[in-house]
Amino acid sequence: MTTTEPSNAELIGNGGPAAPAVRRRAYRQDRNGPFFWVGLVALSLIFVIPLVWMVLTSFRTVEDSRRIPMTLIPDEYTLRAYQLMFADEQNPVFTWALNSLLAATGHAILVLVTASMAAYALARMQFRGKNVLFGIIVVTLFVPGFIFLMPNYLIMDQLGWLDTLIALIVPGAAGAFGVFFLRQFFLAIPKELEESARIDGANTWQIFTRIVLPNSKPALVTLALIAFLANWNDFVWPIFVLFSPERLTLPAGLATLQAAYNIDYPVVMAGATVAALPVLILFVFVQRYVIEGVATSGLKG
Repeated sequence: MTTTEPSNAELIGNGGPAAPAVRRRAYRQDRNGPFFWVGLVALSLIFVIPLVWMVLTSFRTVEDSRRIPMTLIPDEYTLRAYQLMFADEQNPVFTWALNSLLAATGHAILVLVTASMAAYALARMQFRGKNVLFGIIVVTLFVPGFIFLMPNYLIMDQLGWLDTLIALIVPGAAGAFGVFFLRQFFLAIPKELEESARIDGANTWQIFTRIVLPNSKPALVTLALIAFLANWNDFVWPIFVLFSPERLTLPAGLATLQAAYNIDYPVVMAGATVAALPVLILFVFVQRYVIEGVATSGLKG
């Protein structure tokens, strides 16, 4: 009596023991194909070309930036746009960049503090109404953010925080996304680690700070980067609560810069380059943690 080995398709379809290995092998074969790399290169160009165009335009002359048909490579490189932008006393770009850095960093730190503690309570602690509370938090993710503009503005006014960086740091620090994101990651951490620490005499706070947080570095870095970028790129809220030119952030300040130099495209692109460069540098250093954090979050519900 002869037996035939099942094919890869049958193993995958039947969910046999070799199905995961077959799937990985099939994925590697597809990844090594020419269509995969062609698609990857095309997708990369879609994201990279606008950035390259922005940077190169900042080094153009005004005449070159208005020329039609446009060319990717400038005919003449000049630093005029950067010199003009940084020499303008009415548009303190360095001060705007510093304000954005302070506000985004402070906001990211506050998000980590509030979200991590709330997420740990929802992931590990047992109390009445926990699931209902978590459901309410998740529902708030579907509420448009602009609805909170006026209530937050009135709260900032009552606290006397208008026209200060505190008004950019505190609102939104207890957002639902951070709680949901970290809760999903905390659920994936084996409970045996916490139980072993509790047997050794550790209390809840020690378990949280010495066991859970160190093992959640990818998720924490990912959430910090998301919060940093959201605050760094925010435009509407700073316009609402900041009034003094020296207290503006980069997005709000660049809008003023664009109004002042509405036909000087190199200056506008130079401002956009200054705003984008710190974010790109930050992502280069933390991309490994971001990829790991996204890949390992949401494994358990």
